Amino acid sequence: MVNQQLIASLVVNFPCDRIRSRFPALHQDPGLIFFDNGAGAQIPQGVFDAINGHLLHRNVQRGGRYARSMAVDATIAQARESVAALINARNCDEIAFGMNATSFLRLLSLAIGRTLETRNEIVVTDLDHEANIATWLQLEREGAKIVWWRMREDNNLHVEDLAPLLTAKTRLVACTVASHALGSIVDVTAVAKLAHAAGAEVVLDCVHYAPHALIDVQAFDCDYLVCSGYKIFGPHMGFMWGRLELLNVLPTFREDFIPDAPPGKIEAGTFIFENVAGMAAAIAYLESLGGSDDGENENAEPASRRASLIRGMTSIRDYEAKLSFEMLEVLRAAGAVIYGIDDSARVAERVPTFCFRLPGVVPALVTETMSDRGIGIRDGHMYAPRLMKRLGASLDTGVNRASLVHYNTLDEIHEFGKVLFDMVRGR
Repeated sequence: MVNQQLIASLVVNFPCDRIRSRFPALHQDPGLIFFDNGAGAQIPQGVFDAINGHLLHRNVQRGGRYARSMAVDATIAQARESVAALINARNCDEIAFGMNATSFLRLLSLAIGRTLETRNEIVVTDLDHEANIATWLQLEREGAKIVWWRMREDNNLHVEDLAPLLTAKTRLVACTVASHALGSIVDVTAVAKLAHAAGAEVVLDCVHYAPHALIDVQAFDCDYLVCSGYKIFGPHMGFMWGRLELLNVLPTFREDFIPDAPPGKIEAGTFIFENVAGMAAAIAYLESLGGSDDGENENAEPASRRASLIRGMTSIRDYEAKLSFEMLEVLRAAGAVIYGIDDSARVAERVPTFCFRLPGVVPALVTETMSDRGIGIRDGHMYAPRLMKRLGASLDTGVNRASLVHYNTLDEIHEFGKVLFDMVRGR
């Protein structure tokens, strides 16, 4: 069972007010409760400063022999180091920058589609974002066979259901780390163990997991991982990680003057340098949450970046467990149907993203009513039409989703609950 006293202490000790003060957008409209973080989180002041500073001082092309251009090269190199620290990559050259996770998934599918041969089976799930399904379905025209890893009736993936799907023909397993719609976390380490035992590779969509918990590609033991910066308190950009030995042989489009080696062979064209600078600043923000500022030991060795990130993300994870617990309580009390993990004792298996519906109330009306009361949530198909079908939800109406991050508060959850209760009473 959840230790209520422990969780209460985590909420008291987590410096939410100080953290919120670092996000300018949260203070532009103090009455707004922002529960649509799954569509994109707000950014701290340091990210604004990094983007503006780049545009003011280094808004030039990289690769030149003058100071500003060399400063762009240094910015990109520093950003690779930052992402490598965030995800525990072995080598900075394993990090590629680009537009978003979807474009990287398509790049991977195009490349892997050229190397299918007899291993032509690709496992996808009906829990995932459409981006991690449709990109692989496109390979059917190249001779790929799609194998579905289906959710059970509890709307969760079970790793033991994956094992019988894997054969000597399995090329890869593509799945999410945390559901962008339901908030459920997938045991991707167990997925990788099964897939690798069958000689297959693993592609992970880490977009929704990234703001909530620690990414560790070595612990996950995956082969590729994609992410989007604007979900991790950064600007609109994306990055991809891959095992260096796999990236070295991955067939990609590149111009003749680009060496056939990562990361350059993955980064076709010019990406947005100021957004990469902003991503590095977002990681520095997360790192700062794990820094020690108590001044008790002035002679202590400074923590490594990875150690600070571990502490910072662990504190976020602990605090968000209470947010998840409280949201489940509020939704249950309002009589909402909760999809996915709805047991308060299992909050460790989810992030604070909640897919729900109020019986007898159209999701759009819930969203509009919330908006009228200063609360931003989302309704619709959540870019997951196959998931909606499994949930029995119409694509036209979809479901409601409230997605929280560590700058959200218990008071905001209670205000959200008041609106739900008013709607229930008004039926």
